[in-house]
Amino acid sequence: MTSVLVAIPDATLEVLLTPQARQRLEAATEVWYAGPGPIRELPEGTADRFDVAITGWGTPANQDLIGSKLRLLVHTAGSFRTIIPAEVLTSGVRLSQAGSDPMAKAVAEVALSLELMLLRHLHSYDRQMQTSRDYKASRTPEYGDDIATVRHGLVGLSRVGVWHAKMLHGLGAEQIVAYDPYWEADQAAELGVRLVGFDELFANSDVVAIHAPVTDDTRGMVGARQFAALPDGGIVVNTARAAVIDNEALEAELVSGRLRAGLDVFAEEPLPSSSKLYGLPNVILTPHIAGATRQARFAQGDAMVDEVLRWAAGEPLQFEVDPEAYARLS
Repeated sequence: MTSVLVAIPDATLEVLLTPQARQRLEAATEVWYAGPGPIRELPEGTADRFDVAITGWGTPANQDLIGSKLRLLVHTAGSFRTIIPAEVLTSGVRLSQAGSDPMAKAVAEVALSLELMLLRHLHSYDRQMQTSRDYKASRTPEYGDDIATVRHGLVGLSRVGVWHAKMLHGLGAEQIVAYDPYWEADQAAELGVRLVGFDELFANSDVVAIHAPVTDDTRGMVGARQFAALPDGGIVVNTARAAVIDNEALEAELVSGRLRAGLDVFAEEPLPSSSKLYGLPNVILTPHIAGATRQARFAQGDAMVDEVLRWAAGEPLQFEVDPEAYARLS
């Protein structure tokens, strides 16, 4: 029977695995749970004791995952580089990123919500009404913008980026451009998106959403020049990773009031209480929760169990990450 190490703390598992999913996994494999956590290190000789290791939030980094027995890693969270180094894949261990696909729709929903709130000034109305308790005085600014008529730019057509594009189309948006060096123009056209150059995207967008992973190529790729190309009142939404942008350059634009932003990720998390982002009327802040819905979490658990059972049955994996894909993912 396939042996499985679940290297995730029990508290996290409770929001990932329904009783039915746990039962399916335990009925088909021999499962060892890491326990309540926090998990300081994996069991000694993990790679020589288990066929499969399930990783995610709470799995310790820099563990030895190369051995005589381990053949599959199933990652239930988003980023995996700190837990699973590239050399693991070249050692014969396969990697599945089963958690990302279920989260993608949830993250895209938040990106879209942040855009809508900023375009229609909903956060401003709420803050004014809650603070002043003055209905009439809170009707400033009077007008917002339709999401269907503004120009949208997507930095990265990742799973989240694709969902975001579909949602924008569902609301009638037609002016959607994207930058992604791994996509072809005809692929993007089928999605209703026009591929453009990186700088061209910022020069031709009113709203820019970041959907790129953090790699050597993308770290700090969005900087002062790109922000300066956005029009006054332009919007930046980041639900991906803070390291993709020059956070100091964005902060300067936001403090000046020229740009607006919806941010779910930050260069330092938790965001320090001294951050200049707090209290800015042109900024919406959320504490890295874009992917956190009950449905997404349970879907992640189901996808993880499905992937383990596919592998145990000798079937193709649905979310496999090969060495080439690893290089361009977080």
